[in-house]
Parts: sequence; structure tokens; C-alpha cells
Amino acid sequence: MMATDRSRSQAFEVWAPEATTVQVVVGEAAHPLQAVADGWWRTDVPVPGGPIDYGYLIDGAGPYPDPRSRRQPNGVHALSRVYDPDGFAWTDHAWSGRQLAGAVIYELHIGTFTTEGTLDAAAARLDHLVELGVDFVELLPVNAFNGVHNWGYDGVLWYAVHEPYGGPEAYQRFVNSCHAAGLGVIQDVVYNHLGPSGNYLPQFGPYLRTDAASTWGSALNLDGPGSDEVRRYIIDNALGWLGDYHVDGLRLDAVHALVDTRALPLLEELAGAVASLSAAVQRPLSLIAESDLNNPILITSRESGGYGLDAQWNDDFHHALHVALSGEVTGYYADFAAPGALAKTLTGGFFHDGTMSTFRGRHHGRPIDTRTIPPARLVVYSQDHDQIGNRAIGDRPSSTLDDGQLAIAAAVTLLGPFTPMLFMGEEWAASTPWQFFTSHPEPDLGQATARGRLAEFARMGWDESAVPNPQDPQTFLRSKLDWTEKDDGRHARLLAFYRELARIRRERPDLRDQRFASVHADAAADAAWLVLRRERTTLVVNFSADARPLPGIVPAAEVIASFGSCLSAGGDRTLGPHSLVVLDTPPTDSDRHASRTPSEEAAP
Repeated sequence: MMATDRSRSQAFEVWAPEATTVQVVVGEAAHPLQAVADGWWRTDVPVPGGPIDYGYLIDGAGPYPDPRSRRQPNGVHALSRVYDPDGFAWTDHAWSGRQLAGAVIYELHIGTFTTEGTLDAAAARLDHLVELGVDFVELLPVNAFNGVHNWGYDGVLWYAVHEPYGGPEAYQRFVNSCHAAGLGVIQDVVYNHLGPSGNYLPQFGPYLRTDAASTWGSALNLDGPGSDEVRRYIIDNALGWLGDYHVDGLRLDAVHALVDTRALPLLEELAGAVASLSAAVQRPLSLIAESDLNNPILITSRESGGYGLDAQWNDDFHHALHVALSGEVTGYYADFAAPGALAKTLTGGFFHDGTMSTFRGRHHGRPIDTRTIPPARLVVYSQDHDQIGNRAIGDRPSSTLDDGQLAIAAAVTLLGPFTPMLFMGEEWAASTPWQFFTSHPEPDLGQATARGRLAEFARMGWDESAVPNPQDPQTFLRSKLDWTEKDDGRHARLLAFYRELARIRRERPDLRDQRFASVHADAAADAAWLVLRRERTTLVVNFSADARPLPGIVPAAEVIASFGSCLSAGGDRTLGPHSLVVLDTPPTDSDRHASRTPSEEAAP
């Protein structure tokens, strides 16, 4: 356990249930720890003033960094340094938090969001996010990993903030600045695997399974002998982000890779612990899962037999929208070639809700109970770090789609019924790619990563020769945003439109209606257009390269916003190629019927 400051001594605690002896190295001296209970060891050590670096000897081997280290100033293979998070002078006492429903999330990677690639530099750009209309900043993982730059999913010390980003105090400054600007913070965390370099957890105890692994490495021991403490390690980490660092929510990476057969699943146990903390701190705390299972049990309340998470990512939305815009049907996109795929996703949440997935070669998913689960529990996006970075060359939609198509992607995402998430730079059609990059110091590991990257694209049918080497520093540098372009040309035009869409979303109550019954979507048989209707707001999209008449829309409807050409002739409107229009439309009889409560339905 991370050490805590005492008056003239320092307390050190660590879980090492299989060890015969445990010592803590402080300076040049090694001090024995005493076994206390349940595999924990403890001691108090007199320490001088100044920074305290320490590590643990397990049966004479080591010293290893503390599994709960808060700070690794010299990298993940070096000694840990004591850091007391309670020493930070917070100024966010008036912060009451943000509800996820009705919010807009902005996903960013600290290393590439700015030229400097630090938390302090990112904090200096918060005004841009406020002007954009964002409610939450979601950070890709910031825990300590080996090397200088990385997506963050190779973390090995989950309690420590990556030192090149600024370390733990810079992280606290960032969260404090976000709250001062009215922005909540969601932290992406990885509990399904550890990175390939610097993982010393197996030296301490049975943190990992020996019989199960994912493509990323060994699975965590969530249900075997010793798993009580492993689960405690994960839950304490989650509560630390939300408590010690004042974070407002966590995005849980790839929960489908968690191997957990216990009667009380880890995710349900975590949701209960976070709910208790939320009540204690009196502000909303959200848990958002990434899962490719299309299983609504994650976002079903615990009272109804679910796990009780607040939301989950919905890749089906991205895939259906991407195919409608680009026509790309390679790999998993082939499942979404049907003209009604996007409309089905908008009204039912999942496209794969028990349907056949040709990519998987089997049926996939199960339906969402749209009567009891609100659409805000699905986080949707037209871009995210995976869907860009996991393309062969990390190309953004802005490199192949025209401005009208990019505006359509923004409108369907921001004006749809779900919780929208934007990926850094998409709001100004950033021209920079976002590629997969690593900086493993070990040559063999770097080469293995590059080979594995090529193998991934073989299945998708992409050109392997175009795949950049993730170990090449230029791959990382190319992925940094170019902030100088956002105020010029197409970039400025699209940025203005994103701001307008966020304003419309805030100002029109029907766009925040949390009932699937309030969502109506129709698509043309040839996939040329989409109509998305709410109680008073209608979005009409022309995906095709030809002008199309507005399908069945009241001619007198007021135009709220548009992108591209929307022409009137003889009382009819025509929508130009790759264009959209947002209309103020009166409720239809079906809308009025859907808005009635059950008691009203029963009334004579």
C-alpha cells in the first residue's frame, strides 16, 4: 500500500501473501516488515526530510516498486516515491458535479492534445472546450507505463500518474482547473490487463490468472484464490481517482475481457462502492463501460438484477453511421451495410440485438428494454481513439469525407438521443492523423508490437505496407493536434457548426428527452436519406451525392440550422448533396401518444 506521512516516521504496508520475508528499502537501508493479517505486511521507518524513495524486497528479490505507488519519478522499473494526495490545495469546494444525462463528453489524449503533451498544457486549452459546449473531459489512461509516449493502455502501476504528463500534482491541478471552468472529468482506466513491461505484481501475489488471457496479456485474478485482495486493489484504485483526485467518472476499458465467475461480479461490486462514495461526497459519480458484448445487463439497475453501471459505449452507432457516410464495408463494417442499420440503432440502441453478425460468424447481442433503460446510458461517437487509431494509417474521417458529410456525422451524434462523445480535434476537422504509437525501450518488445500491429490488419483487409511503425517517434509526433489550423477555412466553418449544434442541444428540451419512445427514425430504401424526429425537432440528412426532396416534412416548418443547401420551390424543400437541415416541427399524433403516461392512457 502507498505509504502515508507520519510525524517522524513513515508507515509502509504491502500485500504479499506468499512471501516468507518482506523488506522495504529506503535510502541505503533495508527494513523488515512484520506480517499482520490476510497476507499484509507493515512497518514504521524513521525517515529524514525531503522526498522519500522506496521499494520492496520480496524474499530477498527486488527492490520492486510499490503496487500502490502514487509516483514513479524515474520510471516504472525504479523506486516509488511517497506522495500524499491530501497535500493538494483544492479550490473546487463549490463543485457539485455533472449528471451524465444531457451531457457532451470530449475524449482527449494528454500526450497529443497539445504540443507540450502535459496536463498543465491541456489545462490551458479548457476555454476552447467550454466555448465548444462540452460538459465532460474524458482522458485516455494516464497511469504509469514504460517509455515516454503511449496510448496509455500499457499501464503497469495503476495508482501512479505518468511522470512525463506532470505526475500526480499536475493531475490534481488539471481536475481543479476543469471544475473551475465548469467541466467534469472522466478518467479512462484499464482493469482487464497490464502492460508488457514493468509489471511486478506477480512478484507480490496472485494478481494474475495463469489459465486465461486476452490479446493484451494475462487476465486479472478476479475469482480464484486470493482474488478478494485483487478486487480490493481494483476498487480502491477506482475510489482513489474519484475521491483523492476529485474525478467525476470512470470509463472502464474493455470489460468484456474481465474473466469473473463469482456470484457478485466485480462490476456490480464496483458500482455499489461508487454509489456509496457518491452519497458521501454528495455529487454524481459515473461509471461507463466499454464492452463489445451488446449486453444491457451492464446498464440495467442493480435493483432490476443488472450491474448498475451508468452507461456503456455503443460501437454499433459508430459503425452504422460510418457505413452510411463512407460506404466502407470491409471487416466488421460489413454487418452494417443494410440501409436501415442507422435508423434501427437510433431507435433501439443496438443494431446487433440478437441478430446474425457475419463478421463474428454467429448471432450477437440482446435487445435493450427501451421501456426502462434511457438512451443516455449509451455513449455514442462518430470518432474515438479506437475507431481512428485502429485504422491502418490512423486517418480521420476528415481525410476522406467532405465538409457536408462531416457536418452530418456531427448532427446525428449531437442531436440524437444518446450521450454524445467527441474525439479531440474532430470539431475542427483536424488534418492530423491519430496513429497507434508506442515507445517501448526494449527492442524485442518494440519489434513484437510492430509485428502484432501488422497481423491485426491482415484480417481487416487493409494494406499492411501503409501501416506506420508504432515505435517510430514520428508516428507519435504526427498524431499531435495542430491548433493553428482551427480558425481557418473548412476548420473554422465546421468548428462554428459544432458549437451551433451543441447550443441547439442545450436549448431544446425535447433533445434531452430520456425516453426511447420519443425517438422516431426513418431511412430511405437506398440509404440516401435519414429523418430523425423528436417531439419538436426534426433532423433531415441527405447522405447521397444528389439533391433530394425533403421526405414528408411539413413545408412550413422553421429552419433552425442547416449545412449545405436547403432550397424552397413552390412550397417544397430540396436538400442538396451531403446536406442536412434541422427543423422546428409541431408534434404529431404519435408523438403526443408516446408522451402520455400510463395513467393517462387508461383514462376514458
